[in-house]
Amino acid sequence: MPSDRSIGVFDSGLGGLTVTRAIAAELPQESITYLGDTARCPYGERPQEEVRDFCAQIARWFSQPEHDVKLLVVACNTATAAGVPLMQRMLPIPVLGVIAPGARAVVQATHTRRVGVLATEGTVESGQYPRAIHALDAGVQVWQAPSPRSVRIVEEAVASPHAFGRDWMEDRAFLDTEAARAVAEEDLAPLMGRGIDALILGCTHFPLLKPVYQAVMGPGVTIVSSAEETAREARRYLERGGTLAPAGHEARYRFATTGDELAAFAVAGEYIFGRQLASVAHVDVSTLEGLA
Repeated sequence: MPSDRSIGVFDSGLGGLTVTRAIAAELPQESITYLGDTARCPYGERPQEEVRDFCAQIARWFSQPEHDVKLLVVACNTATAAGVPLMQRMLPIPVLGVIAPGARAVVQATHTRRVGVLATEGTVESGQYPRAIHALDAGVQVWQAPSPRSVRIVEEAVASPHAFGRDWMEDRAFLDTEAARAVAEEDLAPLMGRGIDALILGCTHFPLLKPVYQAVMGPGVTIVSSAEETAREARRYLERGGTLAPAGHEARYRFATTGDELAAFAVAGEYIFGRQLASVAHVDVSTLEGLA
């Protein structure tokens, strides 16, 4: 397998760019092809069978010669829970989800062995995080809470003109609004008073709201996301397969979305990814459905 092929990254929308940024930082010589299924976002409120159908379509899209990738990262917790096993059976390349890396990150972060999971409804209902955490440490107590509104807050805010010229890592207060805090206080309420000392953000949109969640949970709770651990796991997969791009290889980044607002996607992408998106291609949902 040629080592200069790209890493594929797929998300239900824009949140997976947090993982993409971590991969680009961990593996600066690697090219990346990103697809955000923005037109059908959010996935978290959809039936798992429907999400599996979307995953099958996107697996076929990435397997086309013009997108042919050497590793696929499913940077969406809901899609990881519903579709990664199917995609692994469909594709002849490694398919990496974000739940197992996230579980490792929160188990490493906790001292009390009492942790929380904030995720979409689909991810919470799947029970994948408690299973993954207990596979690492059966003695960890896990409480979960869904926050479907957080996805919408992120998608709408980062695609607005107000995000233009900003950088998520340098301007984390941008999304710290009264409305976001009100949602966080309500959705995090089931996790309060449990003695939790570590919280995993079980949706790749949620790291953009980390200052909001930290303010609600308090300084005694470590908040972690799966992005950095997923990037490290991507490196391990490529190292084992002997498919790391050579040092000095010039990375190429390609972005595509099923949404119609390409300019808004580019603004949001620059805010989250931390660098300008040179071009954004449109992929019609009907095209994906035709691959089923």
